[in-house]
Amino acid sequence: MIEIMMELKPDGKRALYEQIYEYIRNEIADGKISQGEKLPSTRLLAGNLSVSRSTVELAYEQLVSEGYVETRPCSGYYVCDIMDIYKAGSSEEAEPVAVEEKKEYRYDFSPYMVDLKYFPYNAWRKINKNVLLEEEKLFRAGNASGEEALRREVTRYLHQARGVNCELGQVVIGAGNEYLLLLLAQILGPDQKVVMENPTYLQAYRTFCNMHYTVFGVPMDKDGISFQEVQKHEPDIVYTMPSHQYPLGIVMPLKRRMELLGWAAAHPERYIIEDDHDSEFRYKGKPIPSLQGNDKTGSVIYLGTFSKSIAPALRISYMVLPKRLLKKYHENCGFYASTVAKVQQEVLARFMREGYFERHLNRMRGIYRAKHDRMSQELKKQTWVHKIYGDNAGLHFLVEVETKASEEELVETGKAHGIRLYGLSANYIGKREGRGWPTLLIGYGSLPEDEMKESVRCITDVIKQIEEKNKKI
Repeated sequence: MIEIMMELKPDGKRALYEQIYEYIRNEIADGKISQGEKLPSTRLLAGNLSVSRSTVELAYEQLVSEGYVETRPCSGYYVCDIMDIYKAGSSEEAEPVAVEEKKEYRYDFSPYMVDLKYFPYNAWRKINKNVLLEEEKLFRAGNASGEEALRREVTRYLHQARGVNCELGQVVIGAGNEYLLLLLAQILGPDQKVVMENPTYLQAYRTFCNMHYTVFGVPMDKDGISFQEVQKHEPDIVYTMPSHQYPLGIVMPLKRRMELLGWAAAHPERYIIEDDHDSEFRYKGKPIPSLQGNDKTGSVIYLGTFSKSIAPALRISYMVLPKRLLKKYHENCGFYASTVAKVQQEVLARFMREGYFERHLNRMRGIYRAKHDRMSQELKKQTWVHKIYGDNAGLHFLVEVETKASEEELVETGKAHGIRLYGLSANYIGKREGRGWPTLLIGYGSLPEDEMKESVRCITDVIKQIEEKNKKI
């Protein structure tokens, strides 16, 4: 049985029973009181609202007569299925709002999707079960920066795998990079000027805009973000992905990294935000160390996530703050509760400490390398492929398509035929300048290797359909 609380106006134009009737009717129509819910008894509701029982009975009788509520002998009043009322009424008054359903695609080439088939679910369940047995520990208040056990494992992993130099107290755990950027805004303060690579990860761009920061998207060259453009805009913050830039896949060489570090070191209020995107998966050459590992002045703020290495739904990210920002962090944000559930943090900490994470990561590197090679082979066979770049790392290729069709036509025609395609232009701040061949991001992380040939054939069909349609025009 639900509770009903409403504000009655004894001196209002409508009688009290009408006010009760209209309130409950609207709650049912809006879906806030669901079909099958039991309403409070007339005696109980009358007591809660400080009205006579007969007033509530009149309201309930009106609801019953209109079909919103039904009575059940010796049980009470229950909400009816009101779809028939909606159908009978005018579309303006009673038609329910349609909920857009998520469309299922035959093939989705999202650069963000990962292969969950090989995740060690049994190990995760076992650890989760063991953690849940420690009931008293789980119900205690957690650390605002994240549980010490997880921060310790993240610190160890970052030092060994990414060359990040940090201590336990510099690590902050949060539910996604966007949340950590919101925290960072409260540390660095308002009115910051930010320079970002263009194209870029637009979620970060939108987050900066929501902070009311001034954001400039600057062009890329073969070495990454243009250092001349950085100097030209005189920003407070440079947001960059030096190890594997998204979406172009450029790896920033040492010279450009040192130029950026030198720029930041020249002023105590300058910072570089290093988003270490897709750093776990590299298929050619040695792993690229982090920019933060070369930082000698505490100017680099490091961001990372488990979205690709484990799963996007985990929603656990981490930020490594320079020591000189820790005081501001504790003063401005130290009272916030962690946005990641304590049980999740404990499970992930043990998953890492007991070696499951490292083994899973090594296994997935091999699986993704095989997918990378197979998808590369299939794409190189196609006559419409003008150029492939951004490969040898991450979970997607960039493919220039030799066609007169636009990116928008490719994406929309693909949707109509159950193929989800992604255009490069959608990742730009503002309009993409100097557009050549339309460019697609071809993500292969979630695609089964034995379906890659067919998935590429489907892209070929989409291109052919557009070209045949344009010939008829």
